[in-house]
Amino acid sequence: MLLRGQDGIRFYITVNPGSQFASGLDDYLRTLPGNITVLPWEEAVRREFNLAVACAVHASMHRLHAPLVVLPHGAGYNRLVTESTGDKASAAGLSRRELTHRRRVFPSVIGVSHSEQFDRLAQWCPEALPRAREVGDLCHDRMRHSEDSRDRYREMLGAVDGRRLVVVNSTWSEHSLFAQAFDLPLQLVAQLPADEYTVAVILHPNIWEKHDPEAILAPATRSGLRLIPPHQGWQATVVAADCLIGDHGSVSFYGAALRHPTVLVTTGAAELDPQSPTYTFGQAAPVLDPHGDLLAQIERAMAKHDPTALQSITDRSLGQRGLSSEVLTSLLYDFLPTVVRPAKAPALRPYPDPVSLPTEVPTAYDVEGECRGTEVSLRRFPIIDPEHHLSRGFHVASIEEPVRELKFTAEVLARTTIRAERPAERWLAETSMDWPGAGVLVAALGQARHLLRLPDGLLLEAHAEESWGTTKPLLDPLLLGSALVLWLSDGGEPARLPDSGLTIRTGTHLTRVAFTARPA
Repeated sequence: MLLRGQDGIRFYITVNPGSQFASGLDDYLRTLPGNITVLPWEEAVRREFNLAVACAVHASMHRLHAPLVVLPHGAGYNRLVTESTGDKASAAGLSRRELTHRRRVFPSVIGVSHSEQFDRLAQWCPEALPRAREVGDLCHDRMRHSEDSRDRYREMLGAVDGRRLVVVNSTWSEHSLFAQAFDLPLQLVAQLPADEYTVAVILHPNIWEKHDPEAILAPATRSGLRLIPPHQGWQATVVAADCLIGDHGSVSFYGAALRHPTVLVTTGAAELDPQSPTYTFGQAAPVLDPHGDLLAQIERAMAKHDPTALQSITDRSLGQRGLSSEVLTSLLYDFLPTVVRPAKAPALRPYPDPVSLPTEVPTAYDVEGECRGTEVSLRRFPIIDPEHHLSRGFHVASIEEPVRELKFTAEVLARTTIRAERPAERWLAETSMDWPGAGVLVAALGQARHLLRLPDGLLLEAHAEESWGTTKPLLDPLLLGSALVLWLSDGGEPARLPDSGLTIRTGTHLTRVAFTARPA
């Protein structure tokens, strides 16, 4: 926090009326850490305070008995919201209707993220211009400050072993990505190779208020999608991203400002101020067709990415780079003359780690690949809807796969539970009788060690080899089984595996696998 409770400052939060999305907000605010009191609005306007700070201005705030500092909501002031502004030209937050009461400007300070917004404020509410202050963008500054934590964020989101993190994000309204292509996360999970990509989704809190994203995206989260809760983790997820897919919301803008490859499904031009940087951003950013080949489009966007291509646009909304904490701290303490001002602004801390809502590992994959000697290159795609799935090659399944038809026709069946009731060798023997269609059976013995049974009945133990100076490898039993099916179909001789081993390639990641036969 920029203001310190140990200096004798007491903190209160209230929610002004007027938003259709405020249901349940008071309950959420009561869960926030720190010594913060939540006040009903009618009580808040009866009391006097030394300072009030708002993340978005509303005409009702003239009732507060305190100097009012209003700050941008998101990356600057961009959206046309006629219900708030009373006109179709001014951006929300910069209109006369929002900033004045009885022809008097009531905020003491109107914070803008960049001096570019001075000109638009002068156009729509010139009498408010003397109250405007350029304060920068604290959210963006803190994201930049969090970049040293990127590796940890990525590990928590599954972007390891060569996987790239694709982050889908959506603002709200009829022009948003969610409104235009709500099934895009599901399509991404189905079309991107599971060993080369991981997908996360960030949705605006207003979407969570009016819809049920957990239910809508449940088929995708059962196949590895990471759904980020609305109030914590989205900033760290943006920092961790390799590619963002979005719309005209601030999350896409921040991603581009961090120089990540960013593509848009919708631009939201109809609801943006044409003079705003966000409008220009929507016209300049690359486009993604949600009905096209998603893998090809994403790989092209990353391959052709120029980190500086959108910089001149994002720079027009993000002023006071790296200084927002100092600027805001000084500004707020100006209203608290009786409080001892700290010698310097508090140091920015990295954003908390991203923690997605519960996700599951896929239990069935469609597999394609090829062999070159003892190197097997393959791609696995989660089977989300078996009834409408078009196969690329062959499929493999965990014994826990709920669709029995997939297990009947799977080339590989695997038991992924390590400490299981039946010994691995017994499970392999019994499963070969129960599911005779599976040519390769795999029983996990550890995170990178497995016992397997080949079509001729040969039992081998396999483990991922460790290399000097590298992390301890992992080896998915279904990945191992998939590689063996491809190698055997290419004429590989099972008896030679203990001597030759295999190298499994998934994208840029290589896993060297050694095999041993039962000791004599």
